[in-house]
Amino acid sequence: MAIKRNRILYLFFIICTIGLGLASRARFIPELIYPYLGDVFYALMIFWIIGFLFPKMSSKRVTLISILTCFLIEFSQLYHAEWMNEIRSTRLGGLILGFGFLWRDLVSYTVGGMIGYGLEYILEKCSKSRKH
Repeated sequence: MAIKRNRILYLFFIICTIGLGLASRARFIPELIYPYLGDVFYALMIFWIIGFLFPKMSSKRVTLISILTCFLIEFSQLYHAEWMNEIRSTRLGGLILGFGFLWRDLVSYTVGGMIGYGLEYILEKCSKSRKH
């Protein structure tokens, strides 16, 4: 589904998702989903960023690129060069690149990308119904 995305709206989604991702590290998050929720929001944020950068790209392609980007970042955690570890030692570097590879994160990233696809599908359906 190729759509025309509203960049202002997507910027709002990016900011909200960052806020939700940071809040997902709070104590009130249930223990069952705590290890996964931040990674789901991370992938969703990447989805919104790709959609923001490429407003005419198909939703399927945005989903695929966002999930593959997250996978690439996760696999980069297997690489421990000094310069990479120095970047990870900063607050922002740690948030972006992470620290240690976990297979379960790949599942969370896939779920986050698919949530983005689903939300975008709903947005598109709602905007089409308003036009008619």
